[in-house]
Amino acid sequence: MFPALFDTHLHIIDPRYPLIPNQGYVPEAFSVADYRRRTAGLDIVGGAVVSGSFQAFDTEFLVAALKKLGPDFVGVAQVPGDISDSEILRLDARGVRAVRFNLARGGSAGLEVLDSLARHVYDVAEWHTELYVDARHLPELHDTLAALPAVSVDHLGLSRAGLPHLLRLVEHGTKVKATGFGRLDDHPAEAIRAIMDVDPTALMVGTDLPSTRSPRPFDVSDLEILRDSVDPEHLEAVFRTNAEAFYLDPVLV
Repeated sequence: MFPALFDTHLHIIDPRYPLIPNQGYVPEAFSVADYRRRTAGLDIVGGAVVSGSFQAFDTEFLVAALKKLGPDFVGVAQVPGDISDSEILRLDARGVRAVRFNLARGGSAGLEVLDSLARHVYDVAEWHTELYVDARHLPELHDTLAALPAVSVDHLGLSRAGLPHLLRLVEHGTKVKATGFGRLDDHPAEAIRAIMDVDPTALMVGTDLPSTRSPRPFDVSDLEILRDSVDPEHLEAVFRTNAEAFYLDPVLV
């Protein structure tokens, strides 16, 4: 039905580790077993476990989840601006491959350390930078992000009005996750096609499970929208190999 999928955006929520209310919200548990049940009909070949706003700087849940999921999965961590080289390398050895800045919800390091922290983790371990941000706010970040060595933006940048700003970054090599369609303020097909027109290697797919706080959770129909919006010759890249190059082979970015 669909090509093999590298799931670039999933959350594991394990209440054995700290969960910090974010804007009054604490999510329900979502285990590795829950994730496997929800994706049982898909050919998942790997993925990226992403730290949520409600997990703040805790990384032990991430280490535990990656151990259960296996070597084909990597982690996206929220870490403080003063993280040490030794801690970056410790997390890297356990499968973490990126730092996340949650500008939409908070809970992560802030804009004041975006440039320095992004460069630090890349210099030490070649981690890339991921942003949860409404693309309408990208103009004020454009110069900083365009100069970083490797960047991705979650959920198609969330807003139709911000799409032109997102496309400017795609021209500079930024990757974009086609995820969280229930969070968008418009149908995703326009953004998908526009990104593909600029750079077919930029787009990566993910489930966004368990879709915390989304008005509509992930559904297989999201993958149908993606499949129908991408030319057949690019499907394998969008569903799998673009992400594998970004997460598993940073030298190829």
